[in-house]
Amino acid sequence: MSSDTALSPQEASAFAEKCRAFLADHAGGGRSVESAKKFLAAAAEAGLGGIIYPKEFGGAGLTKAHDKIWRAEKAKYPMVDAEFIISHGMCLPVLNDFGTDEQKQEFMAQMISGETMWCQMFSEPNAGSDVASLRMSAVSDGDEWVINGQKVWTTLAHISDYGVLIARTNPEVPKHAGISMFIVDMTAPGIEIRPIHQIDGGRHFNEVFFNEVRIPKDWLLGELHNGWNQATAMLMYERVAIGTAGAGDINRPNYEMLRELATKNGRIADPIVREDLMTIYAMETAKSLVAMRTRAEMKAGKAPGPGGSIGKLSGSIISRKVRSIAQNIGGLDGIAWQFEGEPGQKLARHVLNSFQDGIAGGTDEIQRNIIGDRVLGLPRDISVDKGVPFNEISAP
Repeated sequence: MSSDTALSPQEASAFAEKCRAFLADHAGGGRSVESAKKFLAAAAEAGLGGIIYPKEFGGAGLTKAHDKIWRAEKAKYPMVDAEFIISHGMCLPVLNDFGTDEQKQEFMAQMISGETMWCQMFSEPNAGSDVASLRMSAVSDGDEWVINGQKVWTTLAHISDYGVLIARTNPEVPKHAGISMFIVDMTAPGIEIRPIHQIDGGRHFNEVFFNEVRIPKDWLLGELHNGWNQATAMLMYERVAIGTAGAGDINRPNYEMLRELATKNGRIADPIVREDLMTIYAMETAKSLVAMRTRAEMKAGKAPGPGGSIGKLSGSIISRKVRSIAQNIGGLDGIAWQFEGEPGQKLARHVLNSFQDGIAGGTDEIQRNIIGDRVLGLPRDISVDKGVPFNEISAP
């Protein structure tokens, strides 16, 4: 990534104006995948795509000071590129951190411009919160790797062009030590993607099956058998991406949504509703401040650390609180509606989708363990398989 250099007030003002002009023209396209691709392509063309990534790999080659301005201006608009939060918030920085120059040259420009979308494949049926228990295998065969196994809960796998996955490359060492990370073409022979249908009729998550899938030898991402450390870095990026979404400034999207709903339904003068609104206002303000601190640490050159779990956990707690408040204010409109696209349906879908906030990127329990262990320094839980070769651990 680009090194950070302080901007003069004139430089900062000029760049902010450039961002505002671009966003005014391109940030109103809704929240579909297609609108996100158009937005990202236009941003790359305007020199605003991949702000901190090198120009030779398709980025803008600017500083983290530029990135802070871009995020602050972008936060004033709906997240038109929200569908790319995994592709850009997780896969892109990991490819930049661990990829070879050849891999970066091949993949990053199309990734930044939205021409390709990427997914992350970590979780398995018996390796969810304990991802290191994964059983997907990658075996070297000449100039290729042969991959077998299953991933689950893979967001947007069905529309992704590439994926980053972790697989076991050495089962004869303890479970964390024999894992490697790979790049995978999601259209490769032997890959089967099965949708997990949601109660609202949507399709966001998938099961992905690998049957003798072959990938080039040089699609190993990072060091052989060091995939767990790289996966940990990717999870930190994920928690930062989720926990600091729109963190260019103080951002209170749930408060704004609830205030608008209460005003429309004539509940804005209700003292209980007003107390609930101010609770969300305070919680989202605090979350934004934590997110801004996390971004400031990254701006100072620090890699994402366990503090990212604080923002992630805060977002989940806010979502849980918002669910009950929204249903109280929305009343029957949030339970039944007559026509597609009515406010009640949108409210119900918002409530339904909020449940994933306590799961995606690691459950609330996992976030609390990370905060307790790595932030507060509390004792760790006992691990009965510590130091035991993976192939000596009984299958669940």
